[in-house]
Amino acid sequence: MSTLAFILIVISAVMHALWNLLVKRSRHKTVFIWWMFVASGGLFTVTLPLVPERFHWPDVTTLLLVTVGAVCFVLYHLLNGRAYQEGDLSVVYPLCQTSMVYVPIWGMWLLRERLTPLGIAGILVVIFGAFSVQMERLSFSEFIRPFRNLGSRSVQYALAAGFIYSLGSIAEKVGVRDYSPLYFTYFLVLIMLGIMSFNILRPRYHPHIVAELREHWGLILVSGPVMMASFLTFRYGLNLSPVSYAVPVRQVSILMGVLIGIFFLGESCGRIRFGAALVILAGALLIRLG
Repeated sequence: MSTLAFILIVISAVMHALWNLLVKRSRHKTVFIWWMFVASGGLFTVTLPLVPERFHWPDVTTLLLVTVGAVCFVLYHLLNGRAYQEGDLSVVYPLCQTSMVYVPIWGMWLLRERLTPLGIAGILVVIFGAFSVQMERLSFSEFIRPFRNLGSRSVQYALAAGFIYSLGSIAEKVGVRDYSPLYFTYFLVLIMLGIMSFNILRPRYHPHIVAELREHWGLILVSGPVMMASFLTFRYGLNLSPVSYAVPVRQVSILMGVLIGIFFLGESCGRIRFGAALVILAGALLIRLG
């Protein structure tokens, strides 16, 4: 994995954790995520004329890949928001990132990606660290606790989000190979915003749209550049590296999520979760060396 790809994906990871903090601090998660995309899409549209990269329309295949990715990521965000309504950031966030379990499988099977032994070891270390984040004490029973909590709605939403995200990652990896990551991301954001808008039009959300804007307009304004930076840096990094490596490396965001949960949200079990997050960081470094 190249140094540039690694740096881009780590930056994306930091931005990804930050916008998850913004979601956690909001009142109505689904509406707030929609406002985030409004802010990000608006900022994207305003800044595109200033970009020197020449624009050309995507072909039918690329549009299909963008749409598949958009549908997967909309479902990811909706499930992500539902999970946050009931779970702690430092538990729900890692579970939402279980896509890294599936992505290497899809990458080797569908994209014929070849992974080095060191890279595979790094992926396994990242998976172990992400799984250990949920532990509240050091014991085997605690290690297998998620299997006993599969009935929890927040756990179910988070795990479903991770699986669906893995499918979207494969679609966008194929898409950015033959089309500009910048404009691929732009169309992705617009289509996601359009799909989310249909959901927001349902009567149950009407009272919350203006209320969320009034209460958290500052967070919404901040979310635009944060989400835009997260999306762009990841897709440029994805264009430069195998998706089997890119998605696990992005789990460095769990370290940020744990730090945010511990120091800013007052969540418990800081030492274990922080140690697990460092394991993830070590795994990411192995992938970089691999």
